[in-house]
Amino acid sequence: MATLDYETVSRYWSTAASSILGPYMMDGFGFPASAGRFRFAAERRIVNRLIPPESSNDCALDLGSGIGYWAEHFARRFSRVVAVEASRPLYDALEKRCSPHANVVLIHDDVMAFQPTDQYDLIFLGGLLMYLNNDDVISLMKKLIPSLSPGGVILCRETTVQQGTITRQGDYQAVYRSVSDYKSIFFECDLSVLKLNVNTPYVLMQMGCELIKKWKALLPRSLQCLPLVGRLTYWGLRLGYPWITRVPTTFGLAFPKLTNHFILLQPDAQTTVDSDVHNNDVEY
Repeated sequence: MATLDYETVSRYWSTAASSILGPYMMDGFGFPASAGRFRFAAERRIVNRLIPPESSNDCALDLGSGIGYWAEHFARRFSRVVAVEASRPLYDALEKRCSPHANVVLIHDDVMAFQPTDQYDLIFLGGLLMYLNNDDVISLMKKLIPSLSPGGVILCRETTVQQGTITRQGDYQAVYRSVSDYKSIFFECDLSVLKLNVNTPYVLMQMGCELIKKWKALLPRSLQCLPLVGRLTYWGLRLGYPWITRVPTTFGLAFPKLTNHFILLQPDAQTTVDSDVHNNDVEY
């Protein structure tokens, strides 16, 4: 399996756009900014259902915070939030967004270098593991586990593929793992999967991205009309949400190629969930 070149990964994010579309990899498709806001709002509802309500007055760690939408959200649910981001343009946007929240501690650092000093009821990894090789995923998770409070959980939101692992090379590098591969990695870390939730807002927007990629491949740039096509595609998908995300599965189509899952984890020593739950997708 190919491995990521961390210098290339860092170089890409050092110049990343600090918009709502940029960290979602939705730039260049003609989508309006409202597409990013819709996706975040829909994902936020999923997360609110996954996070135990009794943890709302405790401490959260947001690793790879991006431009700060999740850190800002957690600031309203937790008494203290620690947000860590390495990319300078994303950190600057994070700092601006979270400046009104006195309970947010911002750290400009690489997640692998970051050393937890608190006990956290929630550790959130919002699309971070896809930029780490397997050994570093395991190393990071094992470093984080001791910093969990009793009953604390780790919530990952990761881009996935149906089978195996695909490593993307080039200027933008990432690892797309299957749910089975993630389960195997978490098993090595002595972590149990409490809940597994398909990220349907991601699937919806990824359907749009992959459709527009096909459109761009068919026509020269001068005829693509991306601002118009992007808006029409977005609103067409919005009107059909969420049932339209189930159409490919109904017809046995592997579309879109990339999906996404929320994975709620807890150390084996703490979990009391029946083992059968670990092997089933739970979708809300």
